[in-house]
Amino acid sequence: MFGKVAVLYGGNSAEREISLISGNAVFDALQRKGVDAEKIDTQQDFIGKLMDGNFSRAFIALHGRGGEDGTIQGLLDHLHIPYTGSGVLASALCMDKVRTKRIWQALGLATPPFAVWNPDTDVEDYVKIFGLPLAVKPVHDGSSIGVSRVNSAADFPAACNLAKQYGTVMIEPWIIGDEYTVCILGEEVLPSIQITSRETFYTYNAKYFSEETQHQCPGLDSAADEDNLRRLAMEAFNAVGATGWGRVDFIRDLNGDFWLLEVNTAPGMTPHSNMPLAAKVAGYSFDDLVTEVLSLTLGIGHTINV
Repeated sequence: MFGKVAVLYGGNSAEREISLISGNAVFDALQRKGVDAEKIDTQQDFIGKLMDGNFSRAFIALHGRGGEDGTIQGLLDHLHIPYTGSGVLASALCMDKVRTKRIWQALGLATPPFAVWNPDTDVEDYVKIFGLPLAVKPVHDGSSIGVSRVNSAADFPAACNLAKQYGTVMIEPWIIGDEYTVCILGEEVLPSIQITSRETFYTYNAKYFSEETQHQCPGLDSAADEDNLRRLAMEAFNAVGATGWGRVDFIRDLNGDFWLLEVNTAPGMTPHSNMPLAAKVAGYSFDDLVTEVLSLTLGIGHTINV
């Protein structure tokens, strides 16, 4: 049904280590399902392998730049190889947190206020606008890479120096509260996940390896609240043109209000990842989840009602 599948993983981004785990897990699942699959690490020369491999489609298990930013999607479009997840435009847009937030703001969807960091602007100006603590993070990288919590003005220069290693830097208020994430699979919105950690109230994304991070799924006790959060996630996902599968991240403040943070268009598939957890609660085994994601490239994905 799928033909020969290229599992694209590894790459050169700061999230390479996670991508290697995700790619191996996806490949193993496809093997167990009897799918003809081949792993391709995009860290080195791989375009020739894609061109000469007679691939019918690709499963993108790449995270961060080079995998979620539209570049690999553009290459696959050029090679006429269908692939999992969002297309070029939505992938590039979701990798840019500032432009994603501007779209949400224009549509009246709640997302924390922000500013793009200007090295000539004094930290006290940001404190006057946003208060303390501040969140300092890269604009164009996912996960928690390069993200710092700034509790005092003295912490600000080091946080900016860390974040700028990954490009443009943005400043937000650091909202105290619990983190939530909602995974999307085709037209199905999976149960929400509440993420808490003993180390911090807010990590922007769950730690992939820490056993200290606690997950509750569904994340909300009230069915009405759960339905509302899932609807908001789908609205935010559709607003940026995302398709196929993905993950929408939120923070819930101490007043109980939800704030949109970002969209991940190629969710992690490690043992600690949120997508497999939400899918399991919805009734999918890991292997079934992998083939369901792949089947969306054919437009024939089925739905399990939750």
